[in-house]
Amino acid sequence: MPLNIVLIEPEIPNNTGNIGRLALASGSCLHLVKPFGFQIDDTKLKRAGLDYWKHVTIIYYDSVDDFFNINKGQNMVFLSSHGHKNHWDIPFEDNMFLVFGKESVGLPKTITDKHTERLYKIPLYSTHVRSLNLANAVGIVVYEGLKQLS
Repeated sequence: MPLNIVLIEPEIPNNTGNIGRLALASGSCLHLVKPFGFQIDDTKLKRAGLDYWKHVTIIYYDSVDDFFNINKGQNMVFLSSHGHKNHWDIPFEDNMFLVFGKESVGLPKTITDKHTERLYKIPLYSTHVRSLNLANAVGIVVYEGLKQLS
């Protein structure tokens, strides 16, 4: 798999379904970290993922600690509106983990504080927007990575 998409405690089933479809389309693996803000069999998740959901490579984790323990030593970058470097400056590599936070608050401060040197943002050019929709943000970063890796 070229990239690993990690969603820490996703809250909105439609976003997760769309990101699942994106993972499949881009040849990426989707990592979902509990707790979720929905049931994994939610009809909105299935509708957004359409009939592709069954083909998506998904790894589930019971907690943030579980995710980091299992993937210790992996090459990870973290996406947050609090990053100081732009997403196009990520030194993309095959199998890199792209870690995104939940829709309402992003990544926990415990994660962003620990990984400041690997914290990136998608630049916003309006002061009226705090952040982008999670599914849009994941799409922007994944396809920038694929572009750079090709």
